[in-house]
Amino acid sequence: MSTKDGSLGRRTFMRGALATAVALPLAGTLASCAAPSGNSSSSSSGAKKSSDNPFGLSETASIEAVIFNGGYGYDYVQYAAKQVQKKFGKTTIKVSPSTQIAQELQPRFVGGNPPDLIDNSGAGAIGFNTITDQLETLDDVFEADNYEGTKISDTLYPAVKDPGTYSGKFVALNYVMTVYAVWYSASLFDENGWTAPKTWDETLDLGSKAKAKGKYLFVWGKEAASYYLTMALDSAIKEGGKEVRLALENLEKNAWSQKPLMDVFKALETAVKNGFFVPGGAGTQFTAAQAKWSNDEQAILYPSGGWIENEMKKATKSGFKMTGAPEPTVSDSPTMPYESLRSAAGEPFIVPSQGKSPAGGKEILRAMLSKEAATNFSKTKLAPTIVKGLVPDDGFGSTALVSQTKMLDAAGDNVFNYQFYDYYGMNTDALVVWNSFLSGKLDATGLSQGMQKISDKVANDSSVKKLKVTD
Repeated sequence: MSTKDGSLGRRTFMRGALATAVALPLAGTLASCAAPSGNSSSSSSGAKKSSDNPFGLSETASIEAVIFNGGYGYDYVQYAAKQVQKKFGKTTIKVSPSTQIAQELQPRFVGGNPPDLIDNSGAGAIGFNTITDQLETLDDVFEADNYEGTKISDTLYPAVKDPGTYSGKFVALNYVMTVYAVWYSASLFDENGWTAPKTWDETLDLGSKAKAKGKYLFVWGKEAASYYLTMALDSAIKEGGKEVRLALENLEKNAWSQKPLMDVFKALETAVKNGFFVPGGAGTQFTAAQAKWSNDEQAILYPSGGWIENEMKKATKSGFKMTGAPEPTVSDSPTMPYESLRSAAGEPFIVPSQGKSPAGGKEILRAMLSKEAATNFSKTKLAPTIVKGLVPDDGFGSTALVSQTKMLDAAGDNVFNYQFYDYYGMNTDALVVWNSFLSGKLDATGLSQGMQKISDKVANDSSVKKLKVTD
């Protein structure tokens, strides 16, 4: 077991972020941090399907799950696995953390012995274009009843299938409702009379004000440099509208030199040249860099997904009222309103068809979508799941969670997402370009050219199945 995003997300979406894997012992037969073996002799078949056992899971099945150990950790899957064991008494479940999903699991796909459930997230996620045909469709999970006896699809936010549907196949169940935003301490801003910037001119002006106070505007760490790519894309899409997004998603020539995107790149270039970034990010581990924002308050803004509070809860200054704001736009009259957000279900879980127990993988997902498990996730991870109506008005005491709800309410129908970055697995190459740019070694033009080269490489590779996005 090796001891992370960036999804665009994402991943990030960039989602998640690198974290050191820590083995946590569990009671009973649930094991953590065991090396994936794929050698189980137990089968998932043999049981009759019913409303209480919709996938026909055998009570003696052995199930293996490998979970990305990033901003949300992996104990929430262990929690759901315990629920499964209560229902299927002789089932054994192994939940293992990983920060290098592709590196560890691609060989197992090739060998025909992948785990039964994978959280395919982090900077080292497997590109969906390479594995979609090897995955179970998950429509039956949404059609099943949850552990409280209600049809799962009736308990979820709208359109949560969309980010996990490729070429018409729903193969990735994205568990967390992720809001991408620029994060700050409301208490620090109130103390200094600052407000969250709505345009890039306001952002750069705030950078000057912060510098006068001996602070930086932004900070970054090497594994999460592409968080600034996410912010740039979201800002440019709001400025120029869906045409900007469609050109990028469809790998068009010159997509990365569209004016709204170049305007954002140039604003970021100005921030770099003006010394608004904490120096040395390309040599700094990303959570250490983030702590310079959340704990030391050296930097005052940080772009990230809603996982950031949970990820940094052990390195956040007392009284730091973590709050999110929409990414700034270039002008004060963008195509989409400033309040527009990139938000979608994130943290993609997949069930390989060649696993020893695909039914077991689906059963864990079913447990994760129960009211009990989903509430536990939101309460302990301070982020909403795709199960609606479980976060109270006080956000379990989290200012960040409350702000996410407010941002979603303000955005209304002006919510967007994109798939191309994760689908084509661009993050590894993009990190090189963005670390160079944020270090001042590339200007906006060089950044644009570097990203276009990555896009063109995919576009010109006939072996890569392409997405065609029309809306």
